[in-house]
Amino acid sequence: MHPAVAVGLVFGGCCSNVVFLELLARQFPGCGNIVTFSQFLFIAVEGFIFEANFGRKRPAIPIRYYLIMVAMFFTVSVVNNYALNLNIAMPLHMIFRSGSLIASMALGVIILKKRYSISKYTSIALVSVGIFTCTFMSAKQVASDSSLNEEDGLRAFMWWMLGIGALTFALLMSARMGIFQETLYKQFGKHSKEALFYNHALPLPGFLLLAPNIYHHAVLFSQSEPFQVPVIGLTLPIMWFYLLMNVITQYVCIRGVFILTTECTSLTVTLVVTLRKFVSLIFSILYFRNPFTAWHWLGTFFVFVGTLMYTEVWNSLGPLLARWRKRPKQE
Repeated sequence: MHPAVAVGLVFGGCCSNVVFLELLARQFPGCGNIVTFSQFLFIAVEGFIFEANFGRKRPAIPIRYYLIMVAMFFTVSVVNNYALNLNIAMPLHMIFRSGSLIASMALGVIILKKRYSISKYTSIALVSVGIFTCTFMSAKQVASDSSLNEEDGLRAFMWWMLGIGALTFALLMSARMGIFQETLYKQFGKHSKEALFYNHALPLPGFLLLAPNIYHHAVLFSQSEPFQVPVIGLTLPIMWFYLLMNVITQYVCIRGVFILTTECTSLTVTLVVTLRKFVSLIFSILYFRNPFTAWHWLGTFFVFVGTLMYTEVWNSLGPLLARWRKRPKQE
């Protein structure tokens, strides 16, 4: 498949996925569990049919390793989605998750004993400053927006702090999972489609612990206003339509990233994903009118410049620009 198609899948799938997630979270902030469950179920069923061949294909990586990876992946997915129920606005959610480089570097130094160049540490410092700026300004907004009385303001701020703690935990756990995957792939080879299936299929029994919450939101979704799906003319509750579109776009997003990793370098993948996050952030701010001050923009600038510095994209663009300038001029 042409890389341009994969880039289109990433931008189309991932950006629209964020839109449908925000539509769901704005109506029912606590719907993270039913969203996570639906995404896992869809990808698990698809993988069972096309990757596991209805269970007849044996995994290349032993199941016991997948169980460890799944425990981390399940925890990260549930905690990230549940954070939206803890006074965390979608823009801050996206910016905070962009700090994965910080967690990856920190754990890489501690666990794998890696050493990095000065430019890498500088880029991580920029990302850290950017996230701190956005987080600090969001904290001030939470305090001011909920200042009807001191007790309500304190309660809202404490929930927000819990949300920041949840995002921090998920960030570190995700980085640890990445290191675990890296060691597995070195030992058994890369089997990303297989890992995608098992990471989504094996955690499904864990959702039994969340069954009451999932059922409660399923009932709420069923009570939402009816919506007629364009083209096919099917009528269903609008929240179920949002959830269906969220699941489909999540699958398109994941498949797009997977195709991109097979067709392009890791640098290109990182650059595309970073730009996708920036587009999603801008759309969330403009379309949903999320509060975003000049300080938030400054923090966002630091995060994305730091990310691009880390990937050393400037070093790759420099020779390209030099060749473009030296091209023969047409008379």
